[in-house]
Amino acid sequence: MFSPILPGARRLLSLALAGALLALHAGPPHAQGLPSLGDGNSMTTAAERRLGERIARELYRDPDYIEDAVLEDYVRSIWQPLLAAAKARGELTGELDERFAWEILMGRDRSINAFALPGGYLGLHLGLIGAVSTRDELASVLAHELTHVTQRHIARLMDQSSRITPWAIGAMVLGALAASRNPDAAGAMIMGSQAAAAQSQLNFSRDMEREADRIGYGVMTQAGFDPAGFVGMFDKLQQASKLNDNGAFPYLRSHPLTTERLADMQARQALLARRAPPARPDIEQALMSARARVLSNPGPDRLRAWIGEAQSLAASAAPAQAAPVLYAGALAASQLRERATADALLERLRPAVQGDPRALRQLHLLDAELASAAGDVARAQAALAAIPAAQAGRAELLLGAPLWIREGRAAEAAQQLQLQVARDPRDATAWRLLASAYAAQGQTLRALRAEAEQQVARLDYPGALDRLKAAQNYARGPRQGNGPDDHIEASIIDTRARQVEAIVREQQREEKEER
Repeated sequence: MFSPILPGARRLLSLALAGALLALHAGPPHAQGLPSLGDGNSMTTAAERRLGERIARELYRDPDYIEDAVLEDYVRSIWQPLLAAAKARGELTGELDERFAWEILMGRDRSINAFALPGGYLGLHLGLIGAVSTRDELASVLAHELTHVTQRHIARLMDQSSRITPWAIGAMVLGALAASRNPDAAGAMIMGSQAAAAQSQLNFSRDMEREADRIGYGVMTQAGFDPAGFVGMFDKLQQASKLNDNGAFPYLRSHPLTTERLADMQARQALLARRAPPARPDIEQALMSARARVLSNPGPDRLRAWIGEAQSLAASAAPAQAAPVLYAGALAASQLRERATADALLERLRPAVQGDPRALRQLHLLDAELASAAGDVARAQAALAAIPAAQAGRAELLLGAPLWIREGRAAEAAQQLQLQVARDPRDATAWRLLASAYAAQGQTLRALRAEAEQQVARLDYPGALDRLKAAQNYARGPRQGNGPDDHIEASIIDTRARQVEAIVREQQREEKEER
């Protein structure tokens, strides 16, 4: 529906990363016995997924999109319990679980923002990760966005907007995007007779924000997070609104705070028994916030400022205060390829994380990252080996695989990566590394297919088809050592090529109809 506008506005979409459709949500949930405000069944889940893919495809292509195994692992450790809780509560139905993507896309943007897209795609700015103080605050935001999707607010918007043309809906989306960075730009995007309809949708979305608060609150508490995180996040946003938001908090525009919303969350919190304060500060969250701040602002001057702050930190600083400063300094020094400085700050960080298993894991991951960047394979492997197997996750694999390939253990890397893509076929990073592992073993046909699957995972179906056709041409050419495995691989490639080609034809047909 949006393709006539998206190609010409790709940079606007990507730069804003601002709740394009989140500001346009409308419609109630079926769960929890709440009253229905309208029929949301005319847009199928398959159609909603396709719409989400079209928007997500633009975000994947944007320079601000970031793949970072460490942050992704951390966010997933919060996201997965929320999904499980939504299923247990009946908010996430079996159909939605199967049909929607449930993917989080991270953007390098320093503004405080998160947003939901159709089909189970969510966006998260590094600026928001850098601003939260606890896992519970981040969980509150993700639970809120998850609820927008599980309650199918976007599909209900489309139902209510059935009398508005696709161009008008596109104008509303672009208006919301423009408002995320420049409130004055929204008026220029939403013009003429469409303005009243657009404003009606934006006003109606405020009711849906309250609904997402209520259900999201229940999801996060069932997932085991402290409900105080919701109130804490609201307090942060309230303080920002009092300070006259200067553009750093687009979340305030797509999620407008009201006295009613604040009072509702405070009342819910008051009804619960108070939890004992945590025995120690959440140092892991502090480290991840520091990482997000460094990666979102990679300019040399700012990196040197991070280093300077770490070097000037008093030796007597408390661990909770020292850890994020030293982590940021070490990461910044590595970004500037100042190995000695990075190593010195890393050694100062070690005492600050002792006794905290999750924070200690982050130190080992950073150690491996710094060593790998410096070409010290042995040290990087030692750092990864220091992480207990019970704690190891996707980040360890994605950091370790290039090391195995580099030292001639490509077959071992391929075996582990195959298991990962079997668990998560949409893991584009794992597919990319798997292609490298195959290539290192001279398995060109498998490497080409892995490259194609990487493009599929990023929704670039024409790019995937190009790789699959290259694999078909290679399979038909004169090669040495053709074996039964190659014949099986060639058969798989032919099947995938037909599947992807069908998707490309369908996309071309839809785009032609919309012109």
